[in-house]
Order: sequence, then C-alpha cells, then structure tokens
Amino acid sequence: MKSDLLDKLEKNAASMSKGQKKIAGYIMKNYDKAAFMTASALGKKVGTSESTVVRFASELGFKGYPELQKELQQLIKSKLTAVQRLEVSRSLLGDSDIVGTVLAGDMELIRQTAEETSKENFNKSVDAINRAEKIYILGVRSSAALASFLAFYFNLVFDSVVLVDTSSNSEMFEQMFRIDENDVCIAISFPRYSKQTVNALRFIHDRKATVISITDTVKSPIAPFSDYLLVAKSNMASVVDSLVAPLSLINALIVSVTLSKKDEVYGNFNKLESIWDKYQVYEKDETGSDE
Repeated sequence: MKSDLLDKLEKNAASMSKGQKKIAGYIMKNYDKAAFMTASALGKKVGTSESTVVRFASELGFKGYPELQKELQQLIKSKLTAVQRLEVSRSLLGDSDIVGTVLAGDMELIRQTAEETSKENFNKSVDAINRAEKIYILGVRSSAALASFLAFYFNLVFDSVVLVDTSSNSEMFEQMFRIDENDVCIAISFPRYSKQTVNALRFIHDRKATVISITDTVKSPIAPFSDYLLVAKSNMASVVDSLVAPLSLINALIVSVTLSKKDEVYGNFNKLESIWDKYQVYEKDETGSDE
C-alpha cells in the first residue's frame, strides 16, 4: 500500500515539468535516500536546480522543502526494513561522535514533544484514567517496554490495571473481551507500527472503551481510534527508534495521575514501605539508608 505522498507523486507525474518528473521519479524509487538530502543535493542528484526542487515541494502543497523532507522522513520510519535502517544510519552518522549525536537528537525530540503536546488532551487523559473502572495498557514489540514501565507505576496507584500480554493474538483478545465503556485503554505504538495493536484497538473502539493513544504523529495508524491523542516525537537511530521522548511523556502522565490522587497514593506508599521493610525488598547500607 502506497503512502499518501507516493500516491500523490504518481498521480501528478503526468502534469509535471521535465525537471519535476525527474525529482518525483527519484523520490518514488529512493525515498529512503531523498529523505535526508538537502534541496541542493537532491537537485544535483537528478540534474536540476535547487530552485526547481523548492518549487516542486510548493506545488505539491508543502510550505517549503523542509516540510516535504519531514514527510519523507516520517514515511521511512514506518516502511524501512531493519537492514535499510542500518544502511541509512551508517550514511548519516559515518565517523561522527555517535554518543554526542544521538544524545543531542534525543534532547531535541524531548523539546519538540514539550512544545507540541496537547495540554488539553493530556489533562483529559488524566481525568479519563482517574474515572476508569479498569485500565488496560497495550504495547507491542519495542513499545512493550514502555507499556510495562507505565503498568508498573499504575499498579502502585490503581486497583485494576491490566498489562495486556501480546505474545499471542488469541490470548490478547481473551484478556480484553470484558472491556467496555467504563474502561480506558492506553495504547502505545511507534514505527514500525504493529498490525496487532491496530487490530486490538479496532476491537476496543467497537466496545466503546475510552482510548488514549501515545504515538509519534497524527497520521499514525492508531490515531483514528483515539479519544485522546498524545503525540511524542521519535526518530530513527540505526535499527532502533528513539523512545526517549515517549518515555518522558509517560513519566509526566504518571506524575500527573499520582498528584491528582495524592491522598490515596500516600496511603498506598506507606503500606508498601512497611511491606518492603518487613520483607527486606531493598538493600540497606551500613547507615541504614536504602541503596
């Protein structure tokens, strides 16, 4: 299935100028490479000018070439195989300072997430979570680690939290078949998006449960099923995607929920501290403080 962008390029190719056809043809065949080329480099590659590339982007409906480039980068996150990702990462990073480059990239993703997160959706998500009779948390593959982290802390706050086991399709639905309009499902999905998550959300949406989606873009395949969409930026880092910003957003969600239920959480934590101390859950140093 083609993306909206590739489909648009194919449909409009007949009406393009000779130079624009070269650009469109190159992008359709090499979108993984074009996504990281400047307008000047792309023009040079296909034998046309930088200004032609810029006009090409504008005539496709983009505000400028950077917006077209961003669309291409979003496209490759969901389409590239692991081998292709590794090849792209090698060409981008080369012999650069990998630690510095990756950490700087993560900081930028957190900054963008802080600026673009809908505070209204975030606050409504917290309210929906606090009202829910049962909270289901769903994350597949790399997103499973984020789901597990969120479930660990929510289990300290709420009585009815279900971390959906996604190791089997049939078992996944068996765990969720009682979900209804009184419940909330927090779904987490980042490229490469899992069909398993999409299928589960289709079922959950039909059961009229409230869906809170944590994903990387409004164009994510799980976005249409969302009552509240929380967008956290991610980017490709070799064969993996950076999930630092999503984890940071989940941290904020945990903090906000616990503060909104501070009296109940205070009581829970006092009981837990007694249990942890009695059964020596945590090591203590010689001064008696936890390590």
